[in-house]
Amino acid sequence: MSTGTVTVRTLQGGAAIATAVTLGHMINDAYGSMLTPLGPALHSKFGVSIAAITLLSSIFSLTSSVLQPLLGVIGERLGSRLMAAFGPVFTGLGLTLMGFMPWFGLLMLLVAVAGLGSGFFHPAGAAYVARSSPLDKRGLWASLFSAGGTAGMALGPVFASAGLQNLHWFGLIGLVIGVITYLITPDHQPTAKRLTLKAYLGIFRGPMVTLWGMAVLRSLASMGYNSMLPFIFLARGYGVREVAITLAVFAVASAAGGIVGGRVSDRIGRVPVLRSAILATLPLFALLIYSNPGQWWFYPLTFLVGAAVNASIPVGVVTAQEYAPGHVAVASSIMMGFSWGFAGLLVFLVGLLADATTPTIAALSAILLLLPSVYLAYKLPEPQAQRFS
Repeated sequence: MSTGTVTVRTLQGGAAIATAVTLGHMINDAYGSMLTPLGPALHSKFGVSIAAITLLSSIFSLTSSVLQPLLGVIGERLGSRLMAAFGPVFTGLGLTLMGFMPWFGLLMLLVAVAGLGSGFFHPAGAAYVARSSPLDKRGLWASLFSAGGTAGMALGPVFASAGLQNLHWFGLIGLVIGVITYLITPDHQPTAKRLTLKAYLGIFRGPMVTLWGMAVLRSLASMGYNSMLPFIFLARGYGVREVAITLAVFAVASAAGGIVGGRVSDRIGRVPVLRSAILATLPLFALLIYSNPGQWWFYPLTFLVGAAVNASIPVGVVTAQEYAPGHVAVASSIMMGFSWGFAGLLVFLVGLLADATTPTIAALSAILLLLPSVYLAYKLPEPQAQRFS
């Protein structure tokens, strides 16, 4: 066997593949998280309304999240390699070139294309991690992949601070990572690509629907709290600084909780972690809503709640993959994009409730959605760990 062959096989080892797509996840989500902090700059440049600026986020959410199951199907038919490697490149091109668009309509199209890049990447990247991971550490590897995205969301506002006219330089990072990912990942063309669309739709049934419903309610509870947090703090005399610190602590805790939850699920099973993580969060989340940054326990409690409520996210992805082992990309997209995207479409209801009552009551009502989420978690069967095709 030649040295070149050995080198190629080494590069295509599971750890190298997982590392490459995790870096892709980080840079992809860094690009996606630039859109919100750049809102004021886009508002000033194009002279449009604030509602038009928020529409950009809705467009990105639609193409990157809500359409993700369909993009996962397309990815399985075309092969995962291009999707995993160059999905973040399209996301980067779309969002780092925003400052060069001459009119707002073209900007909307560019954001939509960027969302498609993200939507193609997530199911393909998660599938590569699932196929590359050792059977007894599948939950851990999925959680590390998830943590890469969380790290990227923290990095995005740093990129945005460079200003619209300098963003294009950050697009080169995604291009380099895309090329590396393409060279490292093997070309995966599953036999499932020959199935009909009706057969793919058949994946979304039985325990998969229950798991998805649990994830939507959990996501809506978390999104509802985060969206109400600035208004709650404002009413209590706190400002942007406290909001930023709280959300940063919550994000770091989410990554840590996901890693712990993923590893524990490898040892005791997926469903016990899904049930216990959500159930344990309920009283802690309620206490957090009625706490303030001026109290010594607030930030430790924020970390604990963030870790607990998000410990089930990568576990849910792996559970879906094990429910549909022949279609791990589509299963991943159902849990990663479709659940978050669907919850994002519903989060405005929390805002309506806040207008009718108070932000505190709206946040508490959102947290109560964890109760039916727990109920759905208790209806889930434990999936069987098996090799993915």
